[in-house]
Amino acid sequence: MLDAVAVHGTVAQAAQALHVTPSGVSQHLNKLDRETGHRLLEPDGRGLRLTHAGRVLAEHAATVMAQVGAAESDLADLREETLGPLRIGSVGSAVRTLLPGALAELADAHPRLIPSVRDGEVIDMMPLLLRGELDLLLVESWANRPVFLPAGLAVHPLVDEEVRAAVSARHPLADRERIGLAELAGTPMASCSPGTEQHEALVQALRGQGVEPDVRYLLDEVPTQLALVAADLAAALVPEMAQRPAPPGVRFVPLESPLRREITAVWRSDSESPPIRACVNALSDRGRPRPAAVSGEDAGQGSPHHRSG
Repeated sequence: MLDAVAVHGTVAQAAQALHVTPSGVSQHLNKLDRETGHRLLEPDGRGLRLTHAGRVLAEHAATVMAQVGAAESDLADLREETLGPLRIGSVGSAVRTLLPGALAELADAHPRLIPSVRDGEVIDMMPLLLRGELDLLLVESWANRPVFLPAGLAVHPLVDEEVRAAVSARHPLADRERIGLAELAGTPMASCSPGTEQHEALVQALRGQGVEPDVRYLLDEVPTQLALVAADLAAALVPEMAQRPAPPGVRFVPLESPLRREITAVWRSDSESPPIRACVNALSDRGRPRPAAVSGEDAGQGSPHHRSG
């Protein structure tokens, strides 16, 4: 009402413009004077004009109203546009290979989108997704030990890739075309912590071949596992996307009984949004990492994986 009086010059004309009574306008202006402790209007001939205090208050009011309007517009846009925060959790290999290109594409196409990323294991990040602390999760699932997904989640497969045995170039099996898992009996293994997808799949795969795993090195970062492999201290089972970067002296040898890992985008079905859909689409465009390396020295060789979804 203060602004209306300043624009129209009189209480009567302001009331007419606002479709209220002149007494209602006067009561509101008197209340503003009391609440602010300042006189906000002063006589100007037959009309009224803003005092200095009135102009200060009017400017702040205009700023607040503009911000309210922008907020209402953004909230309306959320139903249709890709903007605002997008909290992503992912296994490390997908962070290195899939997310950089996808996030760059999103930044170009949707500059008002604000993504954030944290890496970790499915066992740790799934509760965050279910509690609404993450919006989108990239999980790994091994064919011999599929990941458990609770009800109420939407799923979009991104990558289906081969798992190979990582051994040192000095290992007796390094020059073989294929390795049987039973042949790794007696070789110490490196893996992520117990309960993680990689660890449980490794244990199950070796036990399925009658071998009790000797997992001596529990390391959550695959590049660290590969450093021990290069030093001929351990072997590991490593999917294609996790084979880069690899230090010199590592061989990635196919398995006689093929083993595969899938990377899948997962989100809560009741929380699907334009940012989630845009990110999943961008990830799908990049769901084919470069071919796996045969060794740390020959990083350009290997066979491509199959992408599903």
